[in-house]
Amino acid sequence: MAVYTRFHYAPSTDTMAIERVQDCTPIADLTKELHNAGIHGSSEWKHAAKVPNVIIERYCDLKGITFEEWMGNEEHMRAVLNDSALADFRIWPGKV
Repeated sequence: MAVYTRFHYAPSTDTMAIERVQDCTPIADLTKELHNAGIHGSSEWKHAAKVPNVIIERYCDLKGITFEEWMGNEEHMRAVLNDSALADFRIWPGKV
């Protein structure tokens, strides 16, 4: 589940863009399998999701925070884990 970085340069405008790419389909397939098999963790420690790196990176970019800030603040983690648009990456369906 590698993340690739692509650089794009437009000489006509002398601009550059950086694109981060990850095939998230295998992650979504795995989380669906784990969910359907009932592998949600224990009653004390739920396995809520497997979130692709590019989604976390995008969230951090939009919020203007570092990955360390995302990891250290449960509000940021909850925002990603409870986002209905990311339901394909959820294993345990409960609200975090």
